[in-house]
Amino acid sequence: MHHHWGVFLKVFRFFGLKHAHPWDIPDPRTLNVRAARLTRMRAQLSELRGHSGFSALAISRFISNVGNGISPVALAFGVLALPGATGTDLSIVMAARMFPMIALMLFGGVIGDRFKRNRIVGGADVLGSAIAAVSAVSLIIGNSSVFLLALMGALFGVLNALWWPAMSGVLPEILPKAKLQHGNAVIAMTTNIGYVVGALIGGTLVTAFGSGWALLVDAITFLIAGILVWNLDLPTIVRENKNTVFQDLRSGWREFISHSWVVTIVIAFAIINLAYESMLQILGPLNFADIADGPKFWSFNLAALTLGMLAGSVISLKIHFSRPLFLAMLIIAGASIWDFSLAMQAPLWISLIAAFFAGVAIDIFMVVWNTSLQSHIPEESYSRVVAYDALGSFGLSPLGIAVAGPLAHAFGVSTIIYITGSIALVAALASLCVKSVRDLKPVVKP
Repeated sequence: MHHHWGVFLKVFRFFGLKHAHPWDIPDPRTLNVRAARLTRMRAQLSELRGHSGFSALAISRFISNVGNGISPVALAFGVLALPGATGTDLSIVMAARMFPMIALMLFGGVIGDRFKRNRIVGGADVLGSAIAAVSAVSLIIGNSSVFLLALMGALFGVLNALWWPAMSGVLPEILPKAKLQHGNAVIAMTTNIGYVVGALIGGTLVTAFGSGWALLVDAITFLIAGILVWNLDLPTIVRENKNTVFQDLRSGWREFISHSWVVTIVIAFAIINLAYESMLQILGPLNFADIADGPKFWSFNLAALTLGMLAGSVISLKIHFSRPLFLAMLIIAGASIWDFSLAMQAPLWISLIAAFFAGVAIDIFMVVWNTSLQSHIPEESYSRVVAYDALGSFGLSPLGIAVAGPLAHAFGVSTIIYITGSIALVAALASLCVKSVRDLKPVVKP
């Protein structure tokens, strides 16, 4: 018993907490330290807001992610509500969104390094709004089909191929390198708050009004976010480029493979995302499909996941790791606990806690990863490297999504969720065998 108490004390001390009794008088020194931390955090946030475009970017990510929190629930249960629809149909629709994104991601990276990134992001969001609106209206009027939703999903995937590499390069155009970790953490916070709001209302909207109306709300959020990002007042970066597209791709590839830690993490996440995306888009909804309040329960899981991500972004604001990737991948290995809780058909409250901790792990990793890339990769080739990152990291995801439905039908949903969790766990731990992952240091020390 005493041994465990000692462990708890160590944990408390790690987070700057004291072992206290109810009758203890607060130590003024402790209060002063906490006040200083609060003051420092406020000053950091004020500094970030002082950079032109940062606040507008944060607001746009919030609004966009309200829609992104709604759409997985709305689309999944919209497909499953079609006459005669099965898990295989859901796999077809979701895979259709992924394949074009993967296929065109490299060209999206080239475009992101040649043109104004905020205009690419804003334009893609506005066009995405129109596509979401078509899917929404088809469901509202009862004239939808697996083919139509898959086609709209494929067009959406094309836009995502442009959006992704450009979006990740917008923040480094707003902030200096020394402020990127704080900037990424704050953007992650606003993004996650938006997603929580969307996930919480998504299930309610679907249950109360139907998937079509929920998707229409998603379309509106895309439109507003797109206009905000399009109008960002960013400095015009002159990029002298007389290369062909393929020459650009070749130089981006050389930059990508020159960093062994980048290649290792991308390979690990190719496997992790194969498992994660199949669970998120197919297996999770199927797990709750036969329950009366299924859409609500699944949206609660997504909300808990995102609340955890929000907590992860707050932690990322306060804690700076001396070996960021090592700790981030160690933490990400623990995210499989969510898969295992769902596979075991654990009570809802247990799966919500597990989803929360998975979210913490995911967002700590994302902040660390984005900051590492933005700090170590040259700005002029950044979008192309990110494109190779996204291509590699999500390259197997369409396969996972495509086979998850049929496999769940053949072997049972719980069995396949167990397998996905185990795959993700092993892939995360395996990446730690590479020295450059374990030893990567932050470029700018806080």
